[in-house]
Amino acid sequence: MDIRVVDYRNKNAPADFVESLHSTGFGVLTNHPLQQTLVSWIYAEWLAFFNSEHKHAYAMDGNSHDGFFSTAVSETAKGHAQKDLKEFFHLFPWGKYPSEVSSAARHYYEQASQLAAELLQWIDDCTPPEIQAGFSMPLSQMINDSPTSLLRILRYPPLRGDETPGALRAAPHEDINLITLLPAANEPGLQVKDSQGAWHDVPCDFGMLVVNIGDMLQEASGGYYPSTTHRVQNPTGPGSLQSRISLPFFFQPRNDVKLSERYLAGEYLEERLRELHGVKGGS
Repeated sequence: MDIRVVDYRNKNAPADFVESLHSTGFGVLTNHPLQQTLVSWIYAEWLAFFNSEHKHAYAMDGNSHDGFFSTAVSETAKGHAQKDLKEFFHLFPWGKYPSEVSSAARHYYEQASQLAAELLQWIDDCTPPEIQAGFSMPLSQMINDSPTSLLRILRYPPLRGDETPGALRAAPHEDINLITLLPAANEPGLQVKDSQGAWHDVPCDFGMLVVNIGDMLQEASGGYYPSTTHRVQNPTGPGSLQSRISLPFFFQPRNDVKLSERYLAGEYLEERLRELHGVKGGS
Protein backbone atom coordinates (compact mmCIF):
# COMPACT_ATOMS: atom_id res chain seq x y z
CA MET A 1 0.00 0.00 0.00
CA ASP A 2 1.73 3.14 -1.21
CA ILE A 3 1.03 5.85 1.36
CA ARG A 4 3.26 8.62 0.07
CA VAL A 5 5.54 10.62 2.32
CA VAL A 6 5.56 14.08 0.73
CA ASP A 7 7.80 17.05 1.49
CA TYR A 8 5.42 19.97 2.05
CA ARG A 9 8.01 22.36 0.54
CA ASN A 10 8.30 20.49 -2.75
CA LYS A 11 6.69 22.17 -5.78
CA ASN A 12 4.91 18.89 -6.63
CA ALA A 13 3.66 18.42 -3.07
CA PRO A 14 -0.02 19.23 -3.73
CA ALA A 15 -0.37 16.78 -6.62
CA ASP A 16 1.64 14.00 -4.94
CA PHE A 17 -0.19 14.41 -1.65
CA VAL A 18 -3.65 14.42 -3.22
CA GLU A 19 -2.81 11.37 -5.37
CA SER A 20 -1.92 9.48 -2.19
CA LEU A 21 -5.25 10.52 -0.64
CA HIS A 22 -7.10 9.32 -3.74
CA SER A 23 -5.34 5.96 -3.94
CA THR A 24 -5.09 5.09 -0.23
CA GLY A 25 -7.17 7.56 1.79
CA PHE A 26 -3.96 8.61 3.59
CA GLY A 27 -1.04 10.96 2.96
CA VAL A 28 1.97 11.89 5.08
CA LEU A 29 3.72 15.26 5.10
CA THR A 30 7.23 16.18 6.22
CA ASN A 31 8.60 19.71 6.73
CA HIS A 32 5.09 20.99 7.32
CA PRO A 33 4.44 24.29 9.14
CA LEU A 34 3.07 22.85 12.38
CA GLN A 35 5.64 23.51 15.09
CA GLN A 36 7.08 20.26 16.42
CA THR A 37 8.20 21.94 19.63
CA LEU A 38 4.58 22.92 20.24
CA VAL A 39 3.38 19.36 19.61
CA SER A 40 6.02 17.96 21.97
CA TRP A 41 5.03 20.41 24.69
CA ILE A 42 1.35 19.46 24.34
CA TYR A 43 2.20 15.77 24.60
CA ALA A 44 4.23 16.30 27.75
CA GLU A 45 1.87 18.55 29.67
CA TRP A 46 -1.29 16.68 28.73
CA LEU A 47 0.26 13.34 29.70
CA ALA A 48 0.84 14.85 33.13
CA PHE A 49 -2.78 16.06 33.14
CA PHE A 50 -4.10 12.59 32.28
CA ASN A 51 -1.93 11.11 35.04
CA SER A 52 -3.53 13.46 37.58
CA GLU A 53 -6.92 13.53 39.29
CA HIS A 54 -7.59 17.02 37.92
CA LYS A 55 -9.01 15.53 34.72
CA HIS A 56 -12.16 14.39 36.53
CA ALA A 57 -13.11 18.01 37.25
CA TYR A 58 -13.66 18.47 33.50
CA ALA A 59 -15.91 15.49 32.86
CA MET A 60 -17.55 15.62 29.45
CA ASP A 61 -20.84 17.42 28.99
CA GLY A 62 -23.49 15.05 27.69
CA ASN A 63 -25.05 17.78 25.55
CA SER A 64 -22.05 19.62 24.12
CA HIS A 65 -19.60 16.67 24.22
CA ASP A 66 -16.64 18.81 25.28
CA GLY A 67 -14.29 17.94 28.12
CA PHE A 68 -12.81 14.74 29.54
CA PHE A 69 -13.93 11.25 28.51
CA SER A 70 -12.67 8.52 30.83
CA THR A 71 -12.01 4.94 29.76
CA ALA A 72 -15.42 4.07 31.25
CA VAL A 73 -17.27 6.28 28.76
CA SER A 74 -14.85 6.04 25.84
CA GLU A 75 -16.30 5.28 22.41
CA THR A 76 -17.04 1.89 20.90
CA ALA A 77 -16.18 1.61 17.21
CA LYS A 78 -19.05 0.81 14.85
CA GLY A 79 -19.54 -2.94 14.66
CA HIS A 80 -17.48 -3.71 17.77
CA ALA A 81 -18.61 -4.85 21.20
CA GLN A 82 -15.67 -3.70 23.34
CA LYS A 83 -14.84 -0.11 24.19
CA ASP A 84 -11.51 1.22 22.94
CA LEU A 85 -8.68 1.31 25.49
CA LYS A 86 -8.32 5.08 25.66
CA GLU A 87 -9.27 8.29 27.42
CA PHE A 88 -9.38 11.72 25.84
CA PHE A 89 -10.28 15.38 26.08
CA HIS A 90 -12.46 17.08 23.47
CA LEU A 91 -11.35 20.62 22.80
CA PHE A 92 -13.55 23.16 21.02
CA PRO A 93 -12.80 26.91 21.02
CA TRP A 94 -16.07 27.49 22.86
CA GLY A 95 -15.68 24.59 25.33
CA LYS A 96 -14.13 23.90 28.72
CA TYR A 97 -10.34 24.04 29.03
CA PRO A 98 -8.18 22.84 31.95
CA SER A 99 -6.48 25.49 34.04
CA GLU A 100 -3.75 22.94 34.83
CA VAL A 101 -2.24 23.15 31.32
CA SER A 102 -0.92 26.04 29.26
CA SER A 103 -2.63 27.57 26.23
CA ALA A 104 -0.43 25.49 23.88
CA ALA A 105 -3.32 23.32 22.66
CA ARG A 106 -5.33 26.43 21.81
CA HIS A 107 -2.40 27.78 19.78
CA TYR A 108 -2.13 24.45 18.03
CA TYR A 109 -5.86 24.58 17.22
CA GLU A 110 -5.30 27.85 15.35
CA GLN A 111 -2.18 26.64 13.50
CA ALA A 112 -3.73 23.34 12.45
CA SER A 113 -6.93 25.04 11.29
CA GLN A 114 -4.93 27.24 8.93
CA LEU A 115 -3.04 24.25 7.55
CA ALA A 116 -6.22 22.22 7.12
CA ALA A 117 -7.76 24.99 5.02
CA GLU A 118 -4.65 25.00 2.84
CA LEU A 119 -4.68 21.21 2.41
CA LEU A 120 -8.36 21.24 1.53
CA GLN A 121 -7.51 23.83 -1.13
CA TRP A 122 -4.83 21.45 -2.44
CA ILE A 123 -7.47 18.75 -2.68
CA ASP A 124 -9.87 21.11 -4.47
CA ASP A 125 -7.20 22.20 -6.95
CA CYS A 126 -6.08 18.64 -7.75
CA THR A 127 -9.49 16.99 -7.96
CA PRO A 128 -10.70 16.06 -11.47
CA PRO A 129 -13.22 18.63 -12.74
CA GLU A 130 -16.06 16.10 -12.98
CA ILE A 131 -15.61 15.22 -9.28
CA GLN A 132 -15.07 18.79 -8.17
CA ALA A 133 -18.31 19.79 -9.89
CA GLY A 134 -20.17 17.78 -7.27
CA PHE A 135 -18.84 19.85 -4.36
CA SER A 136 -21.44 22.30 -3.12
CA MET A 137 -18.69 24.86 -2.40
CA PRO A 138 -14.88 24.87 -2.18
CA LEU A 139 -13.78 22.36 0.44
CA SER A 140 -11.73 24.93 2.35
CA GLN A 141 -14.86 27.05 2.80
CA MET A 142 -16.86 24.17 4.26
CA ILE A 143 -14.92 24.35 7.54
CA ASN A 144 -15.02 28.14 7.93
CA ASP A 145 -16.38 28.97 11.41
CA SER A 146 -17.47 25.38 11.94
CA PRO A 147 -18.42 24.87 15.62
CA THR A 148 -17.96 21.11 15.38
CA SER A 149 -14.32 20.85 14.22
CA LEU A 150 -12.76 18.94 17.07
CA LEU A 151 -9.26 18.65 18.51
CA ARG A 152 -8.97 15.48 20.56
CA ILE A 153 -6.11 15.13 23.03
CA LEU A 154 -5.93 11.38 23.37
CA ARG A 155 -4.18 9.06 25.79
CA TYR A 156 -3.89 5.31 25.44
CA PRO A 157 -2.92 4.12 28.95
CA PRO A 158 -0.32 1.43 29.58
CA LEU A 159 -1.75 -2.07 29.28
CA ARG A 160 -2.35 -3.86 32.60
CA GLY A 161 -2.80 -7.39 31.25
CA ASP A 162 -6.44 -7.70 32.36
CA GLU A 163 -8.01 -5.99 29.34
CA THR A 164 -11.23 -7.42 27.91
CA PRO A 165 -10.36 -10.03 25.26
CA GLY A 166 -10.52 -8.44 21.82
CA ALA A 167 -10.29 -4.85 23.10
CA LEU A 168 -7.87 -2.63 21.17
CA ARG A 169 -6.46 0.82 21.74
CA ALA A 170 -8.57 1.83 18.72
CA ALA A 171 -10.63 -0.83 16.96
CA PRO A 172 -10.87 -0.75 13.15
CA HIS A 173 -12.98 2.22 12.07
CA GLU A 174 -13.30 5.11 9.65
CA ASP A 175 -13.38 8.80 10.64
CA ILE A 176 -16.60 10.78 10.21
CA ASN A 177 -15.30 14.18 9.09
CA LEU A 178 -13.78 15.72 5.94
CA ILE A 179 -10.10 15.24 6.80
CA THR A 180 -8.13 14.40 9.94
CA LEU A 181 -4.74 15.91 10.78
CA LEU A 182 -2.62 13.72 13.05
CA PRO A 183 0.94 14.50 14.13
CA ALA A 184 2.98 11.34 14.67
CA ALA A 185 2.30 10.02 18.18
CA ASN A 186 4.99 9.41 20.78
CA GLU A 187 4.61 5.65 20.20
CA PRO A 188 3.85 3.63 17.03
CA GLY A 189 0.71 1.57 16.44
CA LEU A 190 -1.36 3.22 13.69
CA GLN A 191 -2.22 0.85 10.85
CA VAL A 192 -4.36 1.10 7.72
CA LYS A 193 -6.25 -1.68 5.92
CA ASP A 194 -5.87 -2.21 2.18
CA SER A 195 -8.53 -3.45 -0.25
CA GLN A 196 -7.34 -7.06 0.19
CA GLY A 197 -7.80 -6.89 3.96
CA ALA A 198 -4.10 -6.68 4.88
CA TRP A 199 -2.88 -4.23 7.51
CA HIS A 200 0.02 -1.83 6.92
CA ASP A 201 1.92 0.41 9.32
CA VAL A 202 1.45 4.12 8.60
CA PRO A 203 4.78 6.02 8.41
CA CYS A 204 5.09 7.65 11.80
CA ASP A 205 8.58 9.09 12.34
CA PHE A 206 8.32 11.83 14.94
CA GLY A 207 7.72 15.11 13.13
CA MET A 208 5.61 13.60 10.34
CA LEU A 209 2.00 14.67 9.85
CA VAL A 210 -0.53 12.01 8.87
CA VAL A 211 -3.64 13.18 7.00
CA ASN A 212 -6.57 10.93 6.19
CA ILE A 213 -9.91 11.17 4.46
CA GLY A 214 -13.13 10.93 6.48
CA ASP A 215 -16.56 9.67 5.53
CA MET A 216 -17.89 13.15 4.77
CA LEU A 217 -15.34 13.77 2.01
CA GLN A 218 -15.92 10.26 0.71
CA GLU A 219 -19.63 11.12 0.50
CA ALA A 220 -19.03 14.54 -1.07
CA SER A 221 -16.67 13.08 -3.69
CA GLY A 222 -18.84 10.13 -4.59
CA GLY A 223 -16.16 7.76 -3.32
CA TYR A 224 -13.29 9.30 -5.27
CA TYR A 225 -11.54 9.95 -1.96
CA PRO A 226 -11.84 6.80 0.18
CA SER A 227 -12.39 6.86 3.92
CA THR A 228 -10.01 4.01 4.70
CA THR A 229 -10.34 1.67 7.69
CA HIS A 230 -7.60 2.12 10.28
CA ARG A 231 -6.80 1.03 13.83
CA VAL A 232 -4.30 1.43 16.66
CA GLN A 233 -2.76 -1.88 17.67
CA ASN A 234 -2.08 -2.94 21.22
CA PRO A 235 1.68 -2.91 21.79
CA THR A 236 3.70 -5.82 23.10
CA GLY A 237 6.90 -5.97 25.12
CA PRO A 238 8.24 -2.79 26.77
CA GLY A 239 5.90 -0.63 24.66
CA SER A 240 2.88 -2.04 26.48
CA LEU A 241 4.06 -0.29 29.64
CA GLN A 242 4.06 3.15 27.98
CA SER A 243 1.26 5.64 27.49
CA ARG A 244 0.63 6.64 23.88
CA ILE A 245 -0.33 10.30 23.33
CA SER A 246 -2.03 11.33 20.11
CA LEU A 247 -3.50 14.59 18.79
CA PRO A 248 -6.07 13.94 16.05
CA PHE A 249 -7.87 17.00 14.72
CA PHE A 250 -11.18 16.20 13.02
CA PHE A 251 -12.22 18.92 10.57
CA GLN A 252 -15.99 19.06 10.17
CA PRO A 253 -18.07 21.15 7.78
CA ARG A 254 -20.69 23.49 9.17
CA ASN A 255 -23.98 21.69 9.77
CA ASP A 256 -25.74 23.42 6.88
CA VAL A 257 -23.13 22.43 4.27
CA LYS A 258 -24.53 20.17 1.55
CA LEU A 259 -22.38 17.06 1.24
CA SER A 260 -24.42 15.30 -1.42
CA GLU A 261 -27.97 14.89 -2.67
CA ARG A 262 -28.51 12.60 0.32
CA TYR A 263 -27.01 14.56 3.19
CA LEU A 264 -26.38 17.88 4.84
CA ALA A 265 -23.29 17.70 7.06
CA GLY A 266 -25.27 18.08 10.28
CA GLU A 267 -27.64 15.27 9.35
CA TYR A 268 -24.73 13.02 8.48
CA LEU A 269 -22.94 13.81 11.72
CA GLU A 270 -25.98 13.06 13.87
CA GLU A 271 -26.53 9.74 12.11
CA ARG A 272 -22.95 8.66 12.77
CA LEU A 273 -22.96 9.88 16.36
CA ARG A 274 -25.96 7.68 17.10
CA GLU A 275 -23.91 4.75 15.82
CA LEU A 276 -21.08 5.74 18.19
CA HIS A 277 -23.40 5.94 21.22
CA GLY A 278 -23.38 9.73 21.14
CA VAL A 279 -19.63 10.37 21.10
CA LYS A 280 -18.24 12.97 18.67
CA GLY A 281 -15.13 12.43 16.60
CA GLY A 282 -13.04 9.55 15.20
CA SER A 283 -9.68 7.94 16.24
